[in-house]
Amino acid sequence: MKILHALVKKEILQIIRDPSSVIIAFILPLISIFIYMYGINLDFVTVNIGVKNDDNSPEISQLVNSFGCSKYINSEVSDNMLDLSQKLIRSKIKGIVVIPNDFSNRLEQKQSADLMVITDGSEVNTATYLQNYILQISNQWLATSKYSQLMSPQIVNPQVRTWYNQDSNGYYFILPGSIAITMTLIGILLTALVVAREWERGTMESLLSSNVTRMHIVLGKYIPYFILGMLSMIFNMILCIGIFQVPFHGNYLVLTFVSALFLFTSMGIGLLISTKLKNQFFASQISIGIGFLPALLLSGLVFPISSMPEILQHITRVLPPRYYITFIESEFMAGTIPSVAIKSSIFLLILGIILFIAVYKNTDMRLTHD
Repeated sequence: MKILHALVKKEILQIIRDPSSVIIAFILPLISIFIYMYGINLDFVTVNIGVKNDDNSPEISQLVNSFGCSKYINSEVSDNMLDLSQKLIRSKIKGIVVIPNDFSNRLEQKQSADLMVITDGSEVNTATYLQNYILQISNQWLATSKYSQLMSPQIVNPQVRTWYNQDSNGYYFILPGSIAITMTLIGILLTALVVAREWERGTMESLLSSNVTRMHIVLGKYIPYFILGMLSMIFNMILCIGIFQVPFHGNYLVLTFVSALFLFTSMGIGLLISTKLKNQFFASQISIGIGFLPALLLSGLVFPISSMPEILQHITRVLPPRYYITFIESEFMAGTIPSVAIKSSIFLLILGIILFIAVYKNTDMRLTHD
């Protein structure tokens, strides 16, 4: 224990003297959360459209005004279809709504009346949002207009209630998910360089010439950086909950426990890279490729896993961020769900132990190979 205490103390002093570890643990999360908060928006808030109204009925003018009153749409009314088409081609607007001249007459005759909606299909999600917005605004206008008396009564009258995220605020799941991405980078980057740095600086030779064991070296790397990583995780939570006011409905003890398992797993990946490569530059590049890209693209934070090709869906089953993102998003928005927490904990614990054993086996105790 004295040897282990001395190694941990040495690592802590190196962390204090080396500002790069502090930058990775605290400045990187700060930058990352600000980027996710202010630079990334998965909620399509406003879209510019053009409206061509060929029907001079006063009721239809109210429909045109309804497009301009929506917080989701900025509308521009014009009688020049060619001009609107050119603006759509130049992406100044994302869609065109054309109201035909017989629109009100058909409604008065209890016939179906058609609106023509032209959207820019080069951005599929934007086009889908636009169609839904226009349909919703049209239905709301119809329900409050005089034509509602002429329409046949609806058999089904849906009452929509949103659970867990009543405000439909995308930041409520983006920011907790960003913590998983940041913790992946921190856990891997903090440890991907420590063993490689020892070899490059020549301090590993001094360690190997002493009476330290392989377990001393491994635990001497795990313990101080685990403490630093948990402090970084607490810092992330303070930013999300305290500064950006993201609602939290879970249990702090459960969150800390599962986060500790996730950090333990991420550190194992970083240390395994560091023990294998023994070069800080290569270790940092590999850790970003192995840690950041799969965590961002294959974890389900940005792209739904169910929409991925089947082979990628199977690959995501072995990625720790997938389970941690599912857990932390449910913890923030829905509260502690035992099945999610237990499943995530078991997977992270098993993978963390496997990686710990792999790090132990691959920690080289010789200066040269036979």
